[in-house]
Amino acid sequence: MPDPQPTIVLVHGAFAESASWNGVLERLGAAYDSVAVANPLRSVAGDAAYVQDVVRGIGGPVVLVGHSYGGMVITQAAAGDTSVRALVYVNAFAPDTGESAMTLSAKFPGSTLADTLVQYPVSTGGNEVAIGQDQYHAQFCADSSDDVAALMARTQRPITEQGLADKLTSDPAWRSLPSWFVFGDADKNIPAEAHRFMAERANPRGQREVVGGSHAMAVARPSEVAETIIEAVRGVS
Repeated sequence: MPDPQPTIVLVHGAFAESASWNGVLERLGAAYDSVAVANPLRSVAGDAAYVQDVVRGIGGPVVLVGHSYGGMVITQAAAGDTSVRALVYVNAFAPDTGESAMTLSAKFPGSTLADTLVQYPVSTGGNEVAIGQDQYHAQFCADSSDDVAALMARTQRPITEQGLADKLTSDPAWRSLPSWFVFGDADKNIPAEAHRFMAERANPRGQREVVGGSHAMAVARPSEVAETIIEAVRGVS
């Protein structure tokens, strides 16, 4: 018997939360089994281990989809896992061994994220960072409505500085798995040039660049994101 259709596992990044995938989930509909994971945003290794737990709980083939820092997580979580059939990077980091979100975002000019961040210490050690409320809309989701952006700013999940600085310790899963990339050319967190660089070296099966797309394309451009995910599922089913 052929393998069942993969379950789509959606992993959000920093300054978002699992509901940021709602528009994508609506467009995937009942034809595709899918789940949006609550990414802890504590460390690449710990977050990847949590995603691996989710994948094991599904107990079948999966397509991992990562947004932003979630790309770091799925790249490590998929390493050596035979149940993962494909990777989809949505305005996401696709690191090589030894690279971090921090180093990749600074590899090319254009990111304005650092100037918008607020930080505070946490009891477990180190600092958490979040985007300032007044700057969130322009920085993260400029192509979303004022109301949506205000809600996202209030519900954003901060990330630890450790998570942003952690390097990929595994071989990158995109070397051995088919990948798809979708990103906006108006991303202010990760410069479009960085997205193009990461996609080119991964030699993806599909690449879509959305004119005017912000960093939060899963919210503002869910149709383009869903189309890319569906291409990936069909490409490995």
